[in-house]
Amino acid sequence: MKKIFLLGVILLLLSCRAKKVLPPAPVLPIPTVAQLQWHRMEMNAFVHFTTNTFTDKEWGYGDESPTVFNPSAFDPVQWLTVLKEAGFKGLILTCKHHDGFCLWPSKYTEHSVKNSRWKNGKGDVVHDVAEACKLAGLKFGIYLSPWDRNHKDYGTSDYVDYYRNQLKELFAQYPDVFEMWFDGANGGDGFYGGKREIRKIDRKNYYDWPTTLNLVRSMDSNVIFFSDAGPGVRWVGNERGEVGETNWNMISPDTLYAGKGGIEKLLNKGSENGTHWIPAECDVSIRPGWFYHAQEDSLVKTPEQLFEIYLKSVGRGSLLLLNVPPDRLGLFNEHDVQSLKGFRQLLDQEFKTNLALHTDVTSNAFRGNDEMYSPKMITDGDSETYWSTNDETTSANFEIELKNPSLVKYIVLQEYIPLGQRVKLFLVNAWINGQWKTVAKATTIGYKRILKIEPVETYKIRIVILTSKACPVISNVEIY
Repeated sequence: MKKIFLLGVILLLLSCRAKKVLPPAPVLPIPTVAQLQWHRMEMNAFVHFTTNTFTDKEWGYGDESPTVFNPSAFDPVQWLTVLKEAGFKGLILTCKHHDGFCLWPSKYTEHSVKNSRWKNGKGDVVHDVAEACKLAGLKFGIYLSPWDRNHKDYGTSDYVDYYRNQLKELFAQYPDVFEMWFDGANGGDGFYGGKREIRKIDRKNYYDWPTTLNLVRSMDSNVIFFSDAGPGVRWVGNERGEVGETNWNMISPDTLYAGKGGIEKLLNKGSENGTHWIPAECDVSIRPGWFYHAQEDSLVKTPEQLFEIYLKSVGRGSLLLLNVPPDRLGLFNEHDVQSLKGFRQLLDQEFKTNLALHTDVTSNAFRGNDEMYSPKMITDGDSETYWSTNDETTSANFEIELKNPSLVKYIVLQEYIPLGQRVKLFLVNAWINGQWKTVAKATTIGYKRILKIEPVETYKIRIVILTSKACPVISNVEIY
């Protein structure tokens, strides 16, 4: 009995100890589980493929014959092999672009692969790509253009029903879609079933997006919605793959909608006091255009260019969505493949050895002097642990001592974003010739911040958080 009593006392003391120092309260808004998973993907691929590939256009007019679509060596397994080796975690396919041509045999239109020469009209690109994603272990997403320059009813309520019916079709036939992508290109000149006219819509209200998104949620409650204003993730405001050096994951979406003009700066930087967690997704093409054009074979972005884009997207707390368009054979062109391979080699080369892993860390403050929040959590390699300070302490610093003097080129920092985004301004100092020297100054961190610095020889790095919305919560620092 005495042993049982003592065990009870010990458990009670441990329980009290566990409750003594509570974790920081979340700084709202915070990401959903699906958004957290999205952040951790870091790099996804976009694939633009339709009749444009065969007509050499960027925006099809809508009058293209389905018979022009004939990728004679179509092989999505080749796509996914290349993407997986390059480190991508998901693929979003343009199931229907503005020209209205559908890459699956939709029962709601004749303007689809079922009337192409490819596989005598028996093929289904969406199915084959979705299956290739499963085989490769990458997530599958869909782009379904709201604008349709082919459909006779575009601009009327009947077209909205058509659009929703196609969403039902896609989500029923190709489940486990992780992201649904739609953009702000809506309304203008088109074929429209032979009318050849300009049709304008009320971009804010025409599609009745709340009803459409609720329809999709009823089929897949975990899907992430991309548009200019989210609600899952937002457009970054440009097609360069570049988010602002200050990048808040929050915006207030009640005055935004897909296609609204004049909001590029807001989308690029986010809003420190935004009401919703809607992070930026950085879309950019590996080529000047979004679809394959043979004359652009010499203009494919180099591995070095892709690496710089990576630093300005993933390295500023966003996700990189890189478009890689198949050629007329239905394959990733060799020029694109070689560039992606070189990009992967650069990533592996530059981020080969984390010099900070399991190194000693000291700080001028940590939460309640509790080991659970001590600075050693920053370099323990566990994304679920973090260093934090007391609630009233919104500026603090910590020092990382490397095992040996080393040449340092990159500093990687991560906040524990399940508790919100906090840091507003910080410095990076390096110990050089017996004194601290500032080697970088930056604003936000978020999910991940990669700072490329002028290479310095040092054995100590200090991070000085100057301003934070609440007590800082840092889960990881890496040094390369």
